[in-house]
Amino acid sequence: MIGPMFGRADSIEPMGLFIDDRGGYTTVAMAIALLLSVTLALFAGRVQWGLSRAAEVQEVADACAMAGSNVVARYATCAQVCDAMILTMGVAGLLTCACALVLSCIPGAGEAAGEMIDLGSSMLDARSSFARSAVSGLSKLEAAVPALVMLNSIAVVEANEDSGIGYAGVAVPFPLEGRSDFSSLDTEVDSEGLEDAAENLQKEAEHVEEAAKREDEALMRGWMADCGDRPRCMRERAATLAGLAPSANPDYAVYTAWTFGAALMRARAYYPVRRACDVPEDGSLESLVDSCARKAFYDYAVRQLAGGYYRELPDGGVDLYLPELPHNTAETKETVLYTEPRWPCTQEPEGRVLHATLACPGASGAAAGFAALCDIDSGSVGSCTQCQMDATDMGRVAAASTSIDNGFEHYWRDVVLASRDYEAARDERAAAERELGEIAGEGADAFEKALDSLGVPRAKIVPPGAWGCVAIVGRTDGEFVPERLGASFLDPASLPAGMAISAAMLAPDDSADGDSVLAHLFDGMVEQNPALFGVLGDAGALWGSLVASYGAAYDGLAAEASGFLDRIDGLTGSAAGSWIKETVRSLVREAGIEPADIRMLKPVLVSTSGVFERAGLGGVARVQGILASLGPSPDTASLLRALGAAYIEGLPDSKITIAELTIPGTGMTIPLEVDLAELAGGP
Repeated sequence: MIGPMFGRADSIEPMGLFIDDRGGYTTVAMAIALLLSVTLALFAGRVQWGLSRAAEVQEVADACAMAGSNVVARYATCAQVCDAMILTMGVAGLLTCACALVLSCIPGAGEAAGEMIDLGSSMLDARSSFARSAVSGLSKLEAAVPALVMLNSIAVVEANEDSGIGYAGVAVPFPLEGRSDFSSLDTEVDSEGLEDAAENLQKEAEHVEEAAKREDEALMRGWMADCGDRPRCMRERAATLAGLAPSANPDYAVYTAWTFGAALMRARAYYPVRRACDVPEDGSLESLVDSCARKAFYDYAVRQLAGGYYRELPDGGVDLYLPELPHNTAETKETVLYTEPRWPCTQEPEGRVLHATLACPGASGAAAGFAALCDIDSGSVGSCTQCQMDATDMGRVAAASTSIDNGFEHYWRDVVLASRDYEAARDERAAAERELGEIAGEGADAFEKALDSLGVPRAKIVPPGAWGCVAIVGRTDGEFVPERLGASFLDPASLPAGMAISAAMLAPDDSADGDSVLAHLFDGMVEQNPALFGVLGDAGALWGSLVASYGAAYDGLAAEASGFLDRIDGLTGSAAGSWIKETVRSLVREAGIEPADIRMLKPVLVSTSGVFERAGLGGVARVQGILASLGPSPDTASLLRALGAAYIEGLPDSKITIAELTIPGTGMTIPLEVDLAELAGGP
């Protein structure tokens, strides 16, 4: 078999080793082809392995940059949460104070209003304390961000090492120093004006209530005298004594539908009828004199009532005058009934004599004009010995119908006295309501001023890494190609050192709900500290609603504010209270407070040159220069120097308290802490 295969040496042709004399491939050709195929396959595998392992450094660099930006994202979330919590706490406190203003306008609600204003003020105080601690805590945390970025990125690089390959890498934030502005967070919200307004409103509301009670009581007294019918009243007397028809003598079933003007109109209808219908009760001279006196009284009443008036004023007061009629001789002498010359006189032997009427038997002489009752007392005229008409007779007419409850004048006098109390009380109430309105305006101004202090620009959050984080990762050499990839066919080889650069920055994550983050945070605080709602009550629920629904949309805040104010719609208050409520609702709706941006942020890979350009360090040229300046196996310190940063040994504290929330009325505080070791990539 060997002989025929190879033949003699001097007869071998050049291709004889590979092709036999029949044109087929020889065993040598097959062996060499197989050897070459295996070698090429192993070489291709080695190349693929090398390329794959070499590319891993870029993946590590990307992870390193993302790890750095993750720290920045967590810091930004802390700042956003503090900003939103401070803003919503301020709004909740102000709305609670506004609710106190409304309650202060409600008589009898002073205690509830006082508790509400105290609660609102304590919430604003807690907000101020929380804001001050947040400014300090966030500033401290921001100063630690560069170290946290570097340490977390180093931890990620180290986590990607394995037994065959090592990495040295780090991420550096740009800008390296934070440029955040938290000055708007601790803006003071002055509630002193609201507290003063609430106190003054309570006092004036009580004044209004007292005047309103006196007004109502006087109105009731007047109505009872005019329409009370227990068993008698002006209306009943007018129907009985004068036979007035219901059209001129209306009834009012409830006192709230009645006015003193109705009593005036009834009296005006009553006296002309009484004057026209009056006749002596019998044929005696005494009855004749009484009739003449009554007609004089009725004439006087008609003229006096013509000058009466009742007018409702635009300011809520009343312009009212109901003339009082005399009810005894002394009062009669103070009216024209005593001084008016209406009584006929005759010239008698003893001189000029005054009579009740010329029909008097004593009027035998010639007519001598007219005289007044006061002329008898002065001696100018004499009193008739027959009719004996004088001021006493006139006073007896008034007294007879006023002093006892069967006379119309008895009830008219009660109406007149009630009208005076009513006018005084109503005018006092109107003045108090005007004062209440002015104080309400001052309260609304104080609320608007306090609300404006919340309308300052929101916190400017520009932490280290706001423009992006740049990571450089170097791969050390020394990892040999695995023996299974041709160690028997190929010379030994190792993976050379390599370098990769990457960058990441933060972008809004529309798929994440910032509202939910805030809501969970608030719920967590409440679960850990049940006293929060126990003390804050409805105000705490309002704050929780604002936190849970605020987000980046202002409409949610305005809607929650309106709903909170609507809860006191069922309480009966004054016009001032309703005005305050609508004014506050409008002010909150139109305030245009810039909302806190609580969109969640996530790191995304970006162009490294773009980050350098944003930082003002150049673009592609900067990247090329950094890579060219590094040796084949740079360590972390040299990587940091290339990026313009210093090496960070570690962190002084394991935790930072970002802010502390003081629960009003308890002295308890809820700390919001950040574990720096966790942010730095620790366990």
